[in-house]
Amino acid sequence: MATTKRTRFSRRIPDHVTDELVVVLKKKKTYEFNQLFELVYENLKEKNAVSGGEEMLRLRAYEKLQNLVTRGLVEKSAKTYRGLERIEEASSAYAAAKAEEAAKAAK
Repeated sequence: MATTKRTRFSRRIPDHVTDELVVVLKKKKTYEFNQLFELVYENLKEKNAVSGGEEMLRLRAYEKLQNLVTRGLVEKSAKTYRGLERIEEASSAYAAAKAEEAAKAAK
């Protein structure tokens, strides 16, 4: 039986949607998805990082939020979401720092 090598797609560029979710959820407040999305959408508009239309962005934000819930960084209770202590681990700045740390350790 042949084994197949699975490759995982990895985005190398900063993920603005996840970063904005992290910024909003760091405030330790509880949000319903629509409230959360409106805050994220406004922040992205201020940074001129909105592309693909509002509905597509809403779908991407929901998918990113569910990934955060799965990773244990966000708590979902009924239809509300709350960032947990480790929410910073989802930011691209944290990932870049970890990659830099790993590169230094490899040298």
